[in-house]
Amino acid sequence: MYPFKFVPVYKDYIWGGRSLIKFGKDLDEGKTAESWELSCHPDGVSIINNGKYKGNTLISMLDTYSNEIAGDLPESKSTSFPLLIKLIDANDKLSVQVHPDDEFAQIHEGELGKNEMWYILDAKPDAKLIYGLKPGVTREVFENAVKENSLQDCLNYIEVKAGDFINIPAGMVHAIGEGIVLAEIQQNSNTTYRIYDYDRKDSKGNTRPLHLEKALQVINFQGNNSNLLYKGLEYKTSIEASLKMLVANKYFCVEEYRVFSYVEQNTNHTQFHAYVCIEGQGNITYDDGYVSLAKGETVLVPASIGKYRIEGEVVLLKTYVPDLEKDVFARLMSLGYTKQAIMDNVGGLCKY
Repeated sequence: MYPFKFVPVYKDYIWGGRSLIKFGKDLDEGKTAESWELSCHPDGVSIINNGKYKGNTLISMLDTYSNEIAGDLPESKSTSFPLLIKLIDANDKLSVQVHPDDEFAQIHEGELGKNEMWYILDAKPDAKLIYGLKPGVTREVFENAVKENSLQDCLNYIEVKAGDFINIPAGMVHAIGEGIVLAEIQQNSNTTYRIYDYDRKDSKGNTRPLHLEKALQVINFQGNNSNLLYKGLEYKTSIEASLKMLVANKYFCVEEYRVFSYVEQNTNHTQFHAYVCIEGQGNITYDDGYVSLAKGETVLVPASIGKYRIEGEVVLLKTYVPDLEKDVFARLMSLGYTKQAIMDNVGGLCKY
């Protein structure tokens, strides 16, 4: 095994643009909305783009090397790699939407639900997201607003800038505003319930379908009034690197790595690590060699790698499936953070 790079899978949704070129993407003409960087979802399967296994799909590799790549995941199966990582260019605003939790999605869609997080890579001045509903918006108020075409009056807007991150649990109403480029880390799911789409039409003159009935069943009306932007918690700061935990839940943990020289890492042969390089360049060095990292690239470090080192001057998003007690609470509390401070600053741990 060695660290894998992948061929991006591009999506040309109507709200896309050309901004992913800034992140090293070689785009065809026209709009590009998303680059699926790491995926085992049938709507866009990753193909390995380096080394001995170049040309193999990640799914086929997991068929043969599930434990070596994915590690000790609960009930790990070859086609159920738990995460999907994207880069998203919202040249225009996305539809207002919501995602179901696992229970609802498995019953109604035959796949996982969708908890996700966003890390803002670039944003025009005064860029905004829709995050939740205004205080006092009940299901009845919401349904009446839909009927009266006044839904935008119910939505909560927050301004964002590069470096901000947002935790988006299943059941949270949300949308990306125009002029934002972000990295999205999510469960391996492609189920979205569209609530409102600004009466837009596609290239054929058709409006895109809405999914109001299902959306109303999954919106968490008690948990849609928060506008909290978490700060994260640093757990290592030195002349070599600064490491910060951003979001953690049972599905994924996302950390920001600012590497100035090097940082030592270890999968312990039990846990895969995925990295999105958002600035700079460097290398992942392991026993048998190294793999380069550059802005816009995503690399999967298989669980079987064990000890490795990240070298260079880079800013990375690291993602893995955590043991919350060991990887999050115990690690941060050993540095003097209280449990309450952890829940207040790391997204995904406090009930929304």
